[in-house]
Amino acid sequence: MKSIEQKVSPVSDYYIFSPSKTAQGCFLYPLQCGFFTYDPGYALKRSSFDSFLLMYIQKGTMLLDLAGKQQPVAEKHFVLVDCYQPHGYSTAEGYECIWLHFDGVLARNYYELIVSRLGNAFSMEDAFPALRKMNTILRTFEESKQFREPLLSKYITDILTEFMIYNPGSGAAGSSTEAVERALVYISEHFTEDIPVSLLAGLAGLSEFHFIRVFRQQTGYTPHEYIVNRRMASVRYLLKYTELSIKEICFSTGFSGESVFCNAFKKHHGLTPQQYRLQGVPSTQL
Repeated sequence: MKSIEQKVSPVSDYYIFSPSKTAQGCFLYPLQCGFFTYDPGYALKRSSFDSFLLMYIQKGTMLLDLAGKQQPVAEKHFVLVDCYQPHGYSTAEGYECIWLHFDGVLARNYYELIVSRLGNAFSMEDAFPALRKMNTILRTFEESKQFREPLLSKYITDILTEFMIYNPGSGAAGSSTEAVERALVYISEHFTEDIPVSLLAGLAGLSEFHFIRVFRQQTGYTPHEYIVNRRMASVRYLLKYTELSIKEICFSTGFSGESVFCNAFKKHHGLTPQQYRLQGVPSTQL
């Protein structure tokens, strides 16, 4: 949709999404997203707007107004705002940004943890992982792709997780905890692929032996067990809420074959995938 807001360039686009009741009860979800070019002199002030707002300033500068305090924000900075509270932003010279309004059952928890560490405006030494996910969400709407709410939730979670594990001034992870967290982010993004332990250990900057030991200490699982559990969580959702065939679910969640998939599922749940689907498992087990 084209914006008709004053001092927003007509080349700006935005999209609106209405989450399902399942998404509202279980996930993080987008409400609006877009890419805007704000003209010099643009100003907005609101008492409340029911969502959280994430922006990435690609070019120009903006002035953020929160709790009566104004803060200039330069390009290549992220901005995270609790829009349930009075807020505003303006610009004297104009700026371009990609933005996302989101909400969900854990949105406030993420917001408070991130802002307590980084503030409402912050830069990252490597903004690409978070920015890539923001662009992926925007591209999903631009291309009118099928809106798979668990996947949209995953993208938002990945973005917020990047902020939570970021250690300002340290570049790579500076502790075993951060090393494992970085591996968990990678697993979350690539669990449908073959993920050798050597790759995860390399991302963490640890030897395989040390990585496996630290990973198990912090998660309670070996890397292989954690990956299988992550796949199973996706399988359970797809069995309950989609009409995909068992074969389609098998290969879309990273299993090498139906027999391997069915045996693994029965080992975890005591049921075959088809029995699980027909049983109507309560959502609390998702």
